[in-house]
Amino acid sequence: MSVAGQIDANARLKRRTALASVAASILMTLVKFAAGLMAGSLALLSEAAHNGADVAASGLTYYAVREADKPADDEHPFGHAKIEAVAALFQTGFLFLLSVAVVVAAVRRIGGEPETVDANVYAFGAIVASIIVDVVRWRTLIAVAARTGSDALAADALHFSSDLFASVLVLVGLGATRAGLPHADALAAIGVALFIGVAGFRLGRRTIDALVDAAPKGLAASVRVIVEQVPGVAGTDFVRLRRSGAKVVGDLGLFVSRTLPIERVAAIKADVVEAIERRLPHVQLTITASPIALDDETLREQILLIASRRRLFVHHLGVQAVGERKTVTLDLEVDGGMRLLAAHEVASRLEADIKAELGDDIEVETHIEPLEIGELGGEPADAATVQRIATALTERAAQGGDLSDVHDVRVRLGPGGYFVIFHCRANPELTVSTTHDQVDALERALRDRFADVIRVVGHAEPAR
Repeated sequence: MSVAGQIDANARLKRRTALASVAASILMTLVKFAAGLMAGSLALLSEAAHNGADVAASGLTYYAVREADKPADDEHPFGHAKIEAVAALFQTGFLFLLSVAVVVAAVRRIGGEPETVDANVYAFGAIVASIIVDVVRWRTLIAVAARTGSDALAADALHFSSDLFASVLVLVGLGATRAGLPHADALAAIGVALFIGVAGFRLGRRTIDALVDAAPKGLAASVRVIVEQVPGVAGTDFVRLRRSGAKVVGDLGLFVSRTLPIERVAAIKADVVEAIERRLPHVQLTITASPIALDDETLREQILLIASRRRLFVHHLGVQAVGERKTVTLDLEVDGGMRLLAAHEVASRLEADIKAELGDDIEVETHIEPLEIGELGGEPADAATVQRIATALTERAAQGGDLSDVHDVRVRLGPGGYFVIFHCRANPELTVSTTHDQVDALERALRDRFADVIRVVGHAEPAR
C-alpha cells in the first residue's frame, strides 16, 4: 500500500474506533447509572459519572481525530495533528474534576449518617458487564493508538484502563457492603477517585509533552547515530524534534566538507533522508547542510576552493615544498580581451586571498593566460596529412616505452594550425603518472616534428 493509502486507512480506522468508543461509553453510563440508583451505591454512581465524562471525552476524541487528519494549509502549515493533544488536555481536566468531586462526596458520606446500600444482583451484573466491555475496548484502543500514533485514542485508552480498575474496586466495595462492612461503598468510591486522578496525571504528562514540543526521549541520539553513518556527512550540528500526531517532525543540521560541489551536497542530503526513512519511518525532518573545513583538507583543495569563490578558472596547480616553505604555482584563465592591468589585479587579489587563508609564508606565483570562451572553427584535414601524422605517432610509439597500437587518429585544421586527437594502448599495470609522462612525450615529439600542429590530445587505454 502507498504512503497516502496507509494514511487514509489509518484515518478511517481512528474514526471508526472513536465512534465505537462513544457508543460503548453511552451504554455503560446508562447501565451503571440505573444500577447505582437502584442500589444507592455512591461508588457505582461515581463510576456512572466517570463514564458520563467519558461520553463527552469520547465525543471530543472523535472530533479531534477527524480534524487532525486534515491536510496542512496556509493557516496550519505543519498540519492539524496537535488538535488531538488539545482534546487530550480537555480530557485531563475532566478526569481531575471528576476525581475531586467523587472524593468530596465520599468523605461527606463517611462523615454523615450511614446510608443503606443495596448490593443487589443488578448492581453486580452492571459492574461485571462494565469490566468485560472495558477490557475489550481498552485492548482495542491501545492497539489502534499504537498503530496510528493517535494522542486522542491513547487518551481514551487511559480512560478505559482507569475504568477497568475502578470497576474492579466498585465490585470489591459492593462485595464488602453485602458482607456488612460499614462505609465500604464510600471507601471504594475514594479508590475509584484515586484511579481517575492517576489516569489524569499520566494523560496530562503525555499531553503537555506534545503541546510544549518535547522531543521523544532518546530519539535525537538515534537520529544522530543514523545520520553520522551516511558517507559524506562530517557531523551533526543540531537535531530539533517534536511530536505531531503519529509523526515526529523537526529540523536537522549537518556538516559537510566545504570543498564539495552543490550537486554532491544535495546527494548527501538525499542519502540522509533515505537512511532516516528506512530506520525511523515516522520521523520527517527538514535538513540544512553547513560547509566546514575538515582537518584532512589538502593544500590543493583549499586553493581550488579559494579560486572557486571568486569564480576564477585555474589549472596546472602545483604545490612544492622548498625547505620549510610551500610554493604554489598555477595558471589563471581570464578573458582574452581583458586589459593586462585589470587581469593583473585579478591575479593579485587571488594571491592575496590565498595568503590570507593559508598564511603569509606561502609563496604564490600566477601565470595569466586567455580563457577560451567560444567555440573554435575547424574542418577535417586532408587524408594525406592525417596519414603522415598517424604514421609519425606509430613510429615514435614503437621506439620505446610502454605505448602501442596508436589508433583512432583525427586531425582538424583550426585557427593557427592542426588539432590532433589520438588513442593508444598502454600497460594496464602502469601508474597514471607514468602513463601520462609517456603520452606527453609522444605529444611533444609530434609537435617538434610538425611545426603546424598546435594542440595534441592523447587518450591512453589499458592494453588487452
